[in-house]
Amino acid sequence: MEIKIGTQLELEPTYTERVEKFRCKVVEQKDNIIYIDYPINIATKKTAFLIDGSEFRATFHTGDKQSFSFNTEVIGRKAGNIPMIMLHCPKADDFIKIQRREYVRVETPVDVAIQFKDYKYQLVTSDISAGGLAVTLKGAIAFQDGDEVQLTIVLPYANGDIKYVVTDATVVRIYEKDEMKMATIQLTDTDDVDQQHIVRFCFERQLVNRRKEINPFDA
Repeated sequence: MEIKIGTQLELEPTYTERVEKFRCKVVEQKDNIIYIDYPINIATKKTAFLIDGSEFRATFHTGDKQSFSFNTEVIGRKAGNIPMIMLHCPKADDFIKIQRREYVRVETPVDVAIQFKDYKYQLVTSDISAGGLAVTLKGAIAFQDGDEVQLTIVLPYANGDIKYVVTDATVVRIYEKDEMKMATIQLTDTDDVDQQHIVRFCFERQLVNRRKEINPFDA
């Protein structure tokens, strides 16, 4: 298996605790080097200028919807009709296949920001899983069923840590429930690391919910 020209890569820094993701495309490939166009910061939509020696975790999807990741490093630049950045590319045997599974959904409120074109909404979930979530809508919204959106999900853990998951998603359905307007949203571009963050959060909240069921007076 090889990474084809035109393949979209998502880069996540491994050298910093900052939550950043960059998107780029493979323009050329030669031996163990892939050449990408200048990446775009997914959150800010601005062009990113990667420093030589910077280390990243790259994720890509194949035509048959399989997902793989590998560790890479910026090793230089190449001038041309399109300015390119050179990334080290390991052998295909070193690619890690990302397993996609069905995840347990837990009812819990979580702050989530939804970006749709020039609109941004600060909302709260009614339930969440590593595969998707449901949010309660407030006021008028611009997105509809089938629209692609970008989410920033805030995950507060029991130990005080907070993780921010930034991912693309698709609005599956907008509906009414108990006189409330709701939307179900499917996560479409979440890598295995962010999925594990959500899985961990859901597991913690499941334990809390079970304790409340056993003893509803337990604070």
